[in-house]
Amino acid sequence: MFTALAILFWLAVLVIAYVYVGYGLVISLLARYRARPVVKDDITPSVTCLVAAYNEADCMADKIANTLSLDYPPDLLDLLIVTDGSTDRTPEIVAACADPRVRLLHAPERGGKAAALIRAMPHATGEIVVFSDANSLFQPQALRHLVRPFADPTVGGVSGAKRILNRSQAAQEQGENLYWRYETWLKRCDSAVSSVMGVPGEIWAARRTAWAPPEPTTLLDDFVASLRMVVAGWRIVFEPQAVASEEASPGLFAEWTRRVRNAAGGWQAFRQLPGMLRHPNRTITWQYLSHRMARWMLAPALFVLAALTNLGLLAAPLYRATALAQALFYGLAGLGWLLAARKVRVGWLLAPFYVCMLNAAALVGGWRYLRGRETVLWRKVR
Repeated sequence: MFTALAILFWLAVLVIAYVYVGYGLVISLLARYRARPVVKDDITPSVTCLVAAYNEADCMADKIANTLSLDYPPDLLDLLIVTDGSTDRTPEIVAACADPRVRLLHAPERGGKAAALIRAMPHATGEIVVFSDANSLFQPQALRHLVRPFADPTVGGVSGAKRILNRSQAAQEQGENLYWRYETWLKRCDSAVSSVMGVPGEIWAARRTAWAPPEPTTLLDDFVASLRMVVAGWRIVFEPQAVASEEASPGLFAEWTRRVRNAAGGWQAFRQLPGMLRHPNRTITWQYLSHRMARWMLAPALFVLAALTNLGLLAAPLYRATALAQALFYGLAGLGWLLAARKVRVGWLLAPFYVCMLNAAALVGGWRYLRGRETVLWRKVR
């Protein structure tokens, strides 16, 4: 029994280390020595910016103004906004815009973001469709940078970079910034080797004729749509100079809610993307499992397994030391949570706190998905 527990303990520790450290090291080495080049050029294809907005009256005027002011030929840019189910003034704000490049689609029924995008896509006229959120604002040159990789005929989609505005230095702002810095580094590496493993819904683009629709009930529409393009043989690359900024979640509970939903969407996506498991390029399957699915579906359970098996090994001095290390880690995470809840600057305690929050949210999100408790009609957290 002792040997079996020890094997399970070290297996859990090694897989966790691989998911959070090992994969990054391996993919960074591949990106350095086996990078696949991307052809880029200063092209200006016609672009439709597509925004699915639900009750976004507080930021819709800013989104319209930001999009129309981008450094891109005005005659090659239009903005299509679908406001299905909105009960505030969002449709009226869009309809009141006098610029003929702004178009409104509205239906009283709310079917969720994926359903709204599916309904809107036949109305998109641009060669390139740029997807964004109502509360995300593009930097002036973002569109020009975003379309440059489409000069490569193998590229079907381009991921931009998401930047969190860190105004108050609150824990959720620091945490999101830390997470997205890590994710940006991984996206650079994944893109250099083959394709990014998912795109941010705040800023990404697809060839209109190549976009692969998700099911209407999809929780992570951007993730599923982009990886279905990868399954179809397209390359999805990362363009770090195409930047969109947005505010962080308004509080820890809002950030928790968003992370739980993302994890539930990850479990759903595993069922929706069987083609990623049998992709002819086995490197892509390895990236998909290591970067995404292991983080949502495997690592959270292994944290629990490492703690439980360690309790059965306390008779040995080595495992008393590992138990102490785990207790210290979770204690520091708890202290980080207490400080964050009291709006005290967390500092270096952010790392253990955020790791624990992400994995706890993944456990809850997976459980909610398996029980059918996560709905496509998401609840706003702003």
